[in-house]
Amino acid sequence: MLAYLYWFMYISNMPAMQKPLEWISSSYKDLLALPVDVRRFFGFALSLAQSGDKHDAAKVLKGGVLEVVENDEGGTYRAVYTVKYAEAVFVLHCFQKKSKRSIATPKEDMDIIHSRLKIAQAYIKELRK
Repeated sequence: MLAYLYWFMYISNMPAMQKPLEWISSSYKDLLALPVDVRRFFGFALSLAQSGDKHDAAKVLKGGVLEVVENDEGGTYRAVYTVKYAEAVFVLHCFQKKSKRSIATPKEDMDIIHSRLKIAQAYIKELRK
């Protein structure tokens, strides 16, 4: 009985194991350059991803890559990350969307995301050797 009580009080209330965050290239520095409220929003979304959950604002771009969008008076901001690897959540890119023409992620930012995803893939390949 005492063992069950211990399990119920302590182990069942422990947070699930979280994946570590890995910041690719300048993504962390870029996040720090964003407004504080936007950073908090992205931080919460990333913490959910670390726990295996997904923020309601996260949308799948393709192939396990997700994008979170936040608006404030300064503009539209995006954080792009991948959860497709068991070892970590990789933050690929954080940026302010400059174009007002469409909601699509600009090509230059998509190129950055693709190149950083390749870096994450290479990192995982080395890690698994």
